[in-house]
Amino acid sequence: MLSKIFSASLNGLDAKLVEVEVDLTQGLHSFTIVGLPDKAVEESKERINAAIKNTGLGHPRAQNKRITVNLAPADIKKEGSYYDLPMALGYLLASSQISFNPNKKMFVGELALNGSIRSVNGVLAITEMARRLGFEEIFVPENNAAEASLVEDIFVFAPKNLDELLKHFSGIQSLSSVKKAETATLPEETYPIDFSQIKGQTLAKRAIEIAAAGSHNLLMVGPPGAGKTLLAKAIPSILPPLNQKEIVEVTKIYSACGLLSNDVPIINLRPFRSPHHTASAIAMVGGGSWPKPGEISLSHRGVLFLDELPEFPRSVLESLRQPLENASIVVSRAQGSLTFPAQIMLVAAMNPCPCGNYNNPRKECRCTTQSILSYQKKVSGPLLDRIDLSLEVPPIEHEKLVDQSIGETSIEVRKRVVEARLLQLSRLKKDGLLTNSEMGMKEIKKYCSLTPDGELLISRAMDKFGLSARGYHRVLKVARTIADLNKRETVEQQDVAEALQYRLNEI
Repeated sequence: MLSKIFSASLNGLDAKLVEVEVDLTQGLHSFTIVGLPDKAVEESKERINAAIKNTGLGHPRAQNKRITVNLAPADIKKEGSYYDLPMALGYLLASSQISFNPNKKMFVGELALNGSIRSVNGVLAITEMARRLGFEEIFVPENNAAEASLVEDIFVFAPKNLDELLKHFSGIQSLSSVKKAETATLPEETYPIDFSQIKGQTLAKRAIEIAAAGSHNLLMVGPPGAGKTLLAKAIPSILPPLNQKEIVEVTKIYSACGLLSNDVPIINLRPFRSPHHTASAIAMVGGGSWPKPGEISLSHRGVLFLDELPEFPRSVLESLRQPLENASIVVSRAQGSLTFPAQIMLVAAMNPCPCGNYNNPRKECRCTTQSILSYQKKVSGPLLDRIDLSLEVPPIEHEKLVDQSIGETSIEVRKRVVEARLLQLSRLKKDGLLTNSEMGMKEIKKYCSLTPDGELLISRAMDKFGLSARGYHRVLKVARTIADLNKRETVEQQDVAEALQYRLNEI
């Protein structure tokens, strides 16, 4: 007898439909899986046999049958333990031990030897694909239920074990569909660092507020101990919460990488990733024989913080150029290419020279002119051209360090950032964009209208400082954000002047 169960495979962040066909014929016992299975899929035979036996049903080895499992389409490599549950159900259906209609139903999950259903990666992407193809129900492991419930218009069921699922199909004990996971209402987040804890650095805080409001890239240059890392780590405390669309986007990436857990089943806070400067290009961009997202994509809709920027390998720094320009990464392999999202806010910090004391009024720089130039050249011009705001972070003065007064809190700054983001959303929504940093030339021309004084100022700046076309457009986007923070419809001269101040800061 032949049975067919529907499942899925994961390729990057994209899920593809897999039909699990199980055929039983007379003959000496054998269990064959075809359809480009990897080692994990081959090993599923042992898990399926033990799980069915320990559930109290007739397991494959108990019957003198030839069992053939085909994972179609056969030209796509099948990897992982997604197919344990559908293969077990296919066998039970083909051997007439259970009876149910598998149409419009999808199944994914790994089986433990006792019949428990264990979590797998990428369930959110699989559930989206199931809904898109018209499936009405999807059965997923209990630990994957929260992410699957983010997808609307499909019933999600999360059985704990094989026995519970079989009782559902036999009508003995029906499963209830999973309720939609709560994402909109979050408790007040507690961040380890608040803006009020940072002494001084008024100009740096202003630049960070602008960067956060428009999701602009930021570079901080200053001596060791000036507070660059502390400022960067305070950025999440002023960022607006993720909206529903962003939660789905970010959770899908983390799900595919296996970074969700029982404690964090859904990502509802903006990511803040801070890889060490020894990270490889593959770790940053993503890769592997079957590529997975790297640190850049894991920072999607959040912050990628690169401390000690010149210490990163040149290949890593140059790999940032494409995602900073296109908000996506294309990873090519012999089997094909995959595209990962990368709408990130890059925040970088560096010393001005190898010893860190160049232009430091308190300490003497011990570096030669050649070593300073060599150090600064580690960060290429094309990469610097993609930085929207750069600023010097000076050493903190003693008076400000011992000052006991409480500065502006993160909640107060976040309120202004959220208001600016809402202005951007209302303006850019019809273009499918969320922030000013995402604007292309078409949107810049449409929404970044300058006053005559502003036009004159930026025209002179281009002639005097040799701004590139990319630099010109980035100045306009930052000026648009400054105008939004000031609740102005038109970008005025003072907005352009402040944007140029951050643009023309030399390392």
